Amino acid sequence: MLYARKIFMGPHNVLKRYATQINEHKFSAVEGLISDGAIFWFSSGTFRGKKQIQAAFEKTWSIIQNEVYWLTDIEWIASDETSAVCVYTFHWKGIVGSQEKEGLGRGTSIIRREDGNWRIVHEHLSSFPS
Repeated sequence: MLYARKIFMGPHNVLKRYATQINEHKFSAVEGLISDGAIFWFSSGTFRGKKQIQAAFEKTWSIIQNEVYWLTDIEWIASDETSAVCVYTFHWKGIVGSQEKEGLGRGTSIIRREDGNWRIVHEHLSSFPS
């Protein structure tokens, strides 16, 4: 039973660490949590693999100074010993230009067990419908 609990908790811990460590504004802080072949969908485009994902993150961090990012309303909609899927609301705030700004949207993450470690294989962030 302990083994099953460890597997179940794995994806939750990855998402929690990811949402926390992204606020370090260094890709190296989250790189190990992301699969080499991950695909991220943002409003600014589709990013495949860690190099493209890193470039997207670094562009965002250059635009939004002192960004703080967090997740709420996390719902795990599927989970087994090899994969887990969740949906959530993401929030951000920071300085854009010289003004304080903030926003939110909806997100989906797919986390897969790879070689004994859980990694994010897909993230989709988008705005809420009007």
